[in-house]
Amino acid sequence: MAAEATPVLILRPSKGFFRLDLKALWEYRELLYFLVWRDIKVRYKQTALGAAWAVLQPVLTMLVFSVFFGRLAKVPSDGVPYPVFAYVALLPWQLFAFALTESSNSLVASQNLITKVYFPRLVIPISSVLAGLVDFGISFVVLLIMMLCYGIVPTAAIALLPLFLLLAITTALAVGLWLSALNVKYRDVRYTIPFLAQFWMFATPVAYPSSLVPASLRPFYGLNPMAGVVEGFRWALLGKTHAPGPLLWVSVAAVVVLLLAGLRYFRKMESTFADIV
Repeated sequence: MAAEATPVLILRPSKGFFRLDLKALWEYRELLYFLVWRDIKVRYKQTALGAAWAVLQPVLTMLVFSVFFGRLAKVPSDGVPYPVFAYVALLPWQLFAFALTESSNSLVASQNLITKVYFPRLVIPISSVLAGLVDFGISFVVLLIMMLCYGIVPTAAIALLPLFLLLAITTALAVGLWLSALNVKYRDVRYTIPFLAQFWMFATPVAYPSSLVPASLRPFYGLNPMAGVVEGFRWALLGKTHAPGPLLWVSVAAVVVLLLAGLRYFRKMESTFADIV
């Protein structure tokens, strides 16, 4: 009896920049789950404080901002106690900064996996971005305690908070796709990421309100997507500021452009990752 023929799987690069093959991403959803879980465990493995770092980072930054910007520089906070004003902005910013850094370095960090096993490469930067949600959840509990202590009650707009959270994650993924693909080819890209994150933070209304920006320039300020995210968080949680309005819509449009362009470049470079990583 003739032996059954061994099935052969032929892998070819997909044609077209925007063929994301969402079916393949869904088929590898378990791999996405395990990569997220791996990143979370590695983050806190052999650490003395463990998950407490998720609280210490935004809290200590908030204390520094409160002293230098709130007390010494007298930066306005739209009628909200400055510690809460700063902490609300630091929550999405810390999530974005972490996701941006991890996703940018994700392909190089997973080079042993990329060179040995086939799977949709988009799984790697996506898992790096999603891993930051654990820290966000822990830090968000601290925010609720702070709001309770200051007697601040969220408005009904808090129902829109998941949308602003999604915008922050999408922004990090959009930029991370660019940088992760570039980092495979040019390893010095990783040295620019801390500088980029630091510059981006001061270009975002984290320590100051967007009301300091002239009204005529505020829609253009929304070209920084994180400006819309931060203002959206403050509006949804504190209710003391006006709705982001045009600034938010400009931020959404900027994210869409960044994401589509990032996906195009990532897909263009995907076929070379295993060869040059």
